[in-house]
Amino acid sequence: MKIIVALVALFVFACGNPVPDKDAQTVRFDNNHNGIDGYSFQVETSNGIKQEEQAELRSFGEDNAAIVVRGSYSFIADDGQLYTVNYIADENGFQPEAPHLPKA
Repeated sequence: MKIIVALVALFVFACGNPVPDKDAQTVRFDNNHNGIDGYSFQVETSNGIKQEEQAELRSFGEDNAAIVVRGSYSFIADDGQLYTVNYIADENGFQPEAPHLPKA
């Protein structure tokens, strides 16, 4: 019962708050697909959101291969600052880096 009350409260809260930048437009989109060898893309919206990513198939020994992804995304937060996150996703998992993220 508590879960239902919490979900209803969350729904009411979400419906009562406007969606910021709901009218943002895509101003740039580049997409390159290299078959099974990888891909790259760049996207930018009119509200300052940017993302770019590159991926390549990498071999880790004779029988092991995986897609390794590198990229970044940036956005303007409610405090007016631009935040950028650089990341890599490989055999060690997703590894984001940014000055505003906590360090382990």
